[in-house]
Amino acid sequence: MSTRFARVVAVFAALALVGAGVAVAAAVTVNSAKNPTLGKIVVNSHGFTLYHNTKEKGSIKCTGSCTAIWPPLIVGKSATVKAGPGINAAKLGKIKRPDGRFQVTYFGKPLYRYAPDSKPGNTNGEGIGGIWFALKTSGGLAKTTSGTTTNTTTPGYP
Repeated sequence: MSTRFARVVAVFAALALVGAGVAVAAAVTVNSAKNPTLGKIVVNSHGFTLYHNTKEKGSIKCTGSCTAIWPPLIVGKSATVKAGPGINAAKLGKIKRPDGRFQVTYFGKPLYRYAPDSKPGNTNGEGIGGIWFALKTSGGLAKTTSGTTTNTTTPGYP
């Protein structure tokens, strides 16, 4: 069993025990960070990398157990989404998820964290399944060929 897979399974199991509840923030700030491999990427207010699922074209695909591994960046319906340095405020938005909650978007792309990213600056979710990619501050995907995996047996694929 690969170390990466074991970490994902451990995180998934821990979240299942605690419950999949996600706190809803009254205000969220989206920031940028310079990554040595990916360039300028989008991060949350704590410096954790934010990812996009490329299968999400017009509708949310990551629901249910997927959100334990890929927690969506959730805000309240009337919450403010703020742009930190390097983020285009006009490109921030929200989308209503199938469960009725609101998820932050950037350039129309729903934003997620990768639960196994244990500290700010980690990009362990980059390229997983060939569908999950960090988002550049320009709105493009930070696709890399190194680290990209197509292991579809890993939990968290929609």
